[in-house]
Amino acid sequence: MTRSPRLSARSLLTQVRNVFKSMTDHRQSAKSTISLPDALMSGLAVFSLKFPSLLKFDEQRQEQHIRHNLEHLFGVVRAPSDTQLREILDPVEPPTLYPAFRTILQEAEDTQALASYRFLNGFLVSLDGTGHFCSSAVSCPDCAIKNSRSGETQYYHQLLAGAIIHPDRKNVLPLIPEAITRADGDTKNDCERNAAKRLLTRLRHDYPNHPFIIVEDALSANGPHIKLLKELNFSYIIGVKEGDHKALFDVIAEHREEETLDGLVDTDAKRKVTRIYHFKNNVALNKTHPDLTVNFIEYIELKDGQVVYQATWITDLTITEENCADIVRGGRARWKIENETFNTLKNQGYRLEHNYGHGQQHLATIFGLLTMLAFLIDQVQELACPLFHKARQRFRSRTSLWERMRALFVGYFINDWETFWQAIIRGHQVAVLRPKAAVNNTS
Repeated sequence: MTRSPRLSARSLLTQVRNVFKSMTDHRQSAKSTISLPDALMSGLAVFSLKFPSLLKFDEQRQEQHIRHNLEHLFGVVRAPSDTQLREILDPVEPPTLYPAFRTILQEAEDTQALASYRFLNGFLVSLDGTGHFCSSAVSCPDCAIKNSRSGETQYYHQLLAGAIIHPDRKNVLPLIPEAITRADGDTKNDCERNAAKRLLTRLRHDYPNHPFIIVEDALSANGPHIKLLKELNFSYIIGVKEGDHKALFDVIAEHREEETLDGLVDTDAKRKVTRIYHFKNNVALNKTHPDLTVNFIEYIELKDGQVVYQATWITDLTITEENCADIVRGGRARWKIENETFNTLKNQGYRLEHNYGHGQQHLATIFGLLTMLAFLIDQVQELACPLFHKARQRFRSRTSLWERMRALFVGYFINDWETFWQAIIRGHQVAVLRPKAAVNNTS
């Protein structure tokens, strides 16, 4: 595990607060009693501590020990009520939060934590879209709209998310997500493709020299998208399906019949597993783009002679017998955006799909970004902060850790993050926390 004090909660949250302090406050009144950084850090505290609702957070925010903990752990001088929080954050433009993500990832790079994610001479970035709000009654100008077969109109928000992944690592490092809005189109294809143009262009702008390898599903295996990747100097590994790419598979069938497909067979006698790789470099993607050539790879896995897994991808990486297995591993790692990212955000305490408040401008997206930011901070800490890592190891599930964190946060005075983590790792008596009742009784 990479270790660095710069990747601890105290340091990361200080960096984020500095970003928030540099933002221009959109409010006209100079007499605002709650600063924009305090509002943003309060929102981040809600998602970092995985409060089930803003109301639960609001019920205790004025208690002495909660104010103490917010100030000492999150730098919040004055916390807003749930209503104030929504009102302050609703007009905030989502791009103003982007530097917070960049700052954390820059810290991971500067401390060499990012180096452990190198794979195939680059960094795998898995992309996919996910929903985080849906309602038939509440909407805003940014809501996408769909009509069900029953005639009901539904309003929803989606994010196109990207994460730096590695086939051998459970932790993912989420990048800045891109909001999919009503202006992106009426179909899933249009929405994700248009959002992808913005996300990929921004990614290359933010990291002009990074050797990213974009990993995507078959929706992205089309000429315009691949040409965009080439223009932005991204490599790629993209799934393809025979039903969607008939011309490509017809060419591969011809090579198969002529026995001109390259290949490799790897047999694991102990596990009774056989891995078969078929590949061909420099084949046309389709008849519409005959000048756009790709490299094709097919993977078949047999166990006891039966097919247990089969998939196909295209890539711009030249495929050889030496790297074909790693290219397949990279393609299969795409699922980490589903399993280690979206599943964690929706089912392991972050409550990405919970409606904390929708607003009339950008609130739903801002809350989605703050949730993703809290997730990034947790992932970096789990990767490189020994105290967080030890606290995480004490519990079988993340949700159990979050419950313990909230219990300490609402029950004790906590002076710093080290004391907080030691209270979880070794027991709160060892960490010498002050119970709120004891302090209240002597006041």
